[in-house]
Amino acid sequence: MPELPEVEVVKRSLINKTQNLIVKAVKINDGRLRYKIDRNKIKKIIGLKFKKISRRSKYLLFFFNKDIVMLVHLGMTGKFFFVNSKKKKYKTSFYYNINEDKDKKHDRIIFELSNNQKLIYNDIRKFGFFKFIKEVNLDQNAHLKNLGPEPLSTKFNIEYFKNYIIGKERTIKDLLMDQKFISGLGNIYVNEILFFSGVRPTKKIKKLKALDIQKIIKFSKKIISKAILLGGSSIKDFSSSSGKKGSFQQHFSVYGKKGENCSKAECLGKIKKIVIANRSSFFCNKCQK
Repeated sequence: MPELPEVEVVKRSLINKTQNLIVKAVKINDGRLRYKIDRNKIKKIIGLKFKKISRRSKYLLFFFNKDIVMLVHLGMTGKFFFVNSKKKKYKTSFYYNINEDKDKKHDRIIFELSNNQKLIYNDIRKFGFFKFIKEVNLDQNAHLKNLGPEPLSTKFNIEYFKNYIIGKERTIKDLLMDQKFISGLGNIYVNEILFFSGVRPTKKIKKLKALDIQKIIKFSKKIISKAILLGGSSIKDFSSSSGKKGSFQQHFSVYGKKGENCSKAECLGKIKKIVIANRSSFFCNKCQK
């Protein structure tokens, strides 16, 4: 599943391609996504212009005129292709290569745009979804209203962290994976954040010291910023619309490194793997306490 950095790069790719274009038609090849496409609502964007695209957590928000917002979650395998007026197809998403023969059978929705251009939503496993919301109701949307602060926001700070964990009995890994506490983080980046913070994923939050909290906040911001800069990451490949592959996966220090030596200087530890809440967790058995 794409995490915050991947979705952010997708957003930036789409902004470059779709800004101010008008939806001329919508073709639904298969509307049976995680939630069935509401054909009446999706038809309402025909004739409307892309005003802007933003991101909240792992959701993409397409703003149109007439107060309509299209909320998109990419699920496990959702991705967008963009086809320009010369019929050249661009990647805007992650861990895939363009393969015309294989792609077509998974093209779920095709947005015909002005200047003979297209935006194609492709989803092999169909866990992604589209919702249509009035902009004035956006803050009350069920998918958005309970999300915690973004890791790069000023709201994600020591005071917020300390207040949130009062009286709670949870592990730090579980807390960082909770979208109500902090939005956009997923398994890959939580593993990396805890490694650089020197905190074991199984540590109870009531045992965290002030320095632990400072480090977790610091490295959350640092690692997410670096991942966005490097173009996002995935287990396979990430590609932006320019075709440049995301390279953060080349900088993993702990994720997927079971049995390897710790990469920190002077640490003699080994990377261990455990499963917490059905998710793989990787940590150093020496420097993560």
